[in-house]
Amino acid sequence: MLSTRFVVSIFSGVMTVVSGGTASAQDYPNKPIRIFTAAAGGSSDIVARAIAQGFTDSLGQPVLVDNRTSLIASESVSKAPPDGYALLISSESLWIRPLMDKVPYDVVRDFSPIGQLSREVYVVAVHPSVPAKSVKDLIALAKAKPGALNYGSGTNGSGTHLSGALFTSMAGVNIVQVPYKGVAQSVTALIGGEVQLMFANPSMVAPHVKAGRLRTLAVTAAEATVLAPGLTTVAASGLPGYEAVSIQGMLAPAKTSAAIINRLNQEVVRVINLPGLKEKFISGGSELVGSSPEQFAAFIKSDTARIAKVIKDAGIKVD
Repeated sequence: MLSTRFVVSIFSGVMTVVSGGTASAQDYPNKPIRIFTAAAGGSSDIVARAIAQGFTDSLGQPVLVDNRTSLIASESVSKAPPDGYALLISSESLWIRPLMDKVPYDVVRDFSPIGQLSREVYVVAVHPSVPAKSVKDLIALAKAKPGALNYGSGTNGSGTHLSGALFTSMAGVNIVQVPYKGVAQSVTALIGGEVQLMFANPSMVAPHVKAGRLRTLAVTAAEATVLAPGLTTVAASGLPGYEAVSIQGMLAPAKTSAAIINRLNQEVVRVINLPGLKEKFISGGSELVGSSPEQFAAFIKSDTARIAKVIKDAGIKVD
């Protein structure tokens, strides 16, 4: 999810997991597949339903979406047989939450990555009263007035929180987090001047930017993106190396055979390239992004390392 590409030694055995296993894909699938994911209506669910429809059309078996809480969905797949019939679609919370709380699974031991599916980005949005016109200006302002600026966020441990925590850590500034029960409430607080800035989904602040109620400084992706057209990146405008994104990815139980993992990855890549689907997701505020199992495993490893230090240093716990 978040940046500065620093790698720790988790997922060191992922290549063995991906290349190992004994099940065969020769007759796979020969019964319905179940995709476990978080509550209906959220980002994971939206992606899961698009993938399920695409899989059903080509695999010749029903692919069902099973909505649970994110913890129950993850635990269910972690304990399922490694035969490719129970899959998980999850955000980065799968590997970030264990850094803040006890969970009933082990990310390294219990899962085989299949591929990344999508990503969302954030923009640095400020109240018009903030004189900063760039990220460089914002950092200078924060350094000149330690503790005077507040950033709104969703609940502790959310992407809007951790992206801000990473920013303050990398910039070496004291900008105070103000958590709200939801992101919508924090946007309202930003418009009302209760907080001075926020790391927000572009689609949530776009109407307010257009109306002059807010101003955006940069996008948190590593490169310019169609999700925030016309905006430079945080990394290019004052904080080199910074990146904060929220992703969705697919995983299977550990020890699922390489043949099945690769078959599923091929299906993922095929589905996300279906005509019109990428445009549909972009209009909804996210971007379809395919990857190999190995690339996804490397992302999980580096993302865990990036945010682990931020969480530890800030003493962040989930609400």
